[in-house]
Parts: sequence; structure tokens; C-alpha cells
Amino acid sequence: MITERIVPPVLVANEAREWLGTPYIHRGSLKGVGCDCLGLLRGLYRIFYGAEPMRLPFYAPEWAEVSDRDTLLAAARHYLVERYGNEPEYGDILLFRWRAECPCKHIGIMSGPDRFIHAYEAVGTVESALVPTWKNRIAARFAFPETQKHQGEVGEWQP
Repeated sequence: MITERIVPPVLVANEAREWLGTPYIHRGSLKGVGCDCLGLLRGLYRIFYGAEPMRLPFYAPEWAEVSDRDTLLAAARHYLVERYGNEPEYGDILLFRWRAECPCKHIGIMSGPDRFIHAYEAVGTVESALVPTWKNRIAARFAFPETQKHQGEVGEWQP
């Protein structure tokens, strides 16, 4: 049950679904043109709030491998609503880390039971099964904070 004041998960998942087929472009964030996993999140943020929360500094594809700081997790905790519990829920923003000692490096959006949408290098923006290999790498879950625009809105599920 959702008790936080968040953008309705169905709206998040439906908007993410609109990005399916967008090619993978490192640092991109434009639906239908190109995005990486962070760009997908940035694009959704712009849809819900009109602008991104901060100017993004340059980042190389291997940024997480050259730093021991968990920059992505820290930013998510600052700008999003952290969700708790063991099971990912519809519309959740998922942060993944490849190994327990590594910083978070990948982002996806829960789009259905055991399914998530993400931008993946060499594949583009796709919906994938949340198989154990992915599920075991979830480091944190978040949601978009509710805005005046979305107060009381429920939305409809679109498969």
C-alpha cells in the first residue's frame, strides 16, 4: 500500500513505456532519439516536473568504476522518495549495483509483475524480465515525489 505522496506508479510506468524502442546513446535523454539509463530517468523527471532538478556534470561510461562514491544513490535520495520493503512495486525506480561493494550504476522502472524498463547499451530502451540475476542486484527503490499537477490523480494501466 502506498502511503508516501508520490506520482501515481501507473503514470510512471505508462510514461516509461512510451520510451520503448529509444536507441541507446550515452548521456542522451530524449525519447525516440536516444538515452542511457540515467537519461530515461532524466526524461521522465522532465515530463513530471518540467525541468531536471540539477545540471548534470559530464560522466564517462565507466564513471562508477573509477569512484568509490555512490553518486547515483546519493542523488536519488536527495531528489526522489525512497521506498522500503523487499519487493519492487509497479512504477518503482530501481537502482542496481553489479556487486555489493560497488556503487549503483544502472536504473530501471518497474513496468509490471517481474518486468522493468531500462536503457541498455547495444540494445536500447527495452522491457526486460526481472529475473534473479537482475533482482538480486537491486540496491534501492524510489518514486517520484507528488507534484501539484498529480495530486489525487490515479491514471489507468496501459499494457
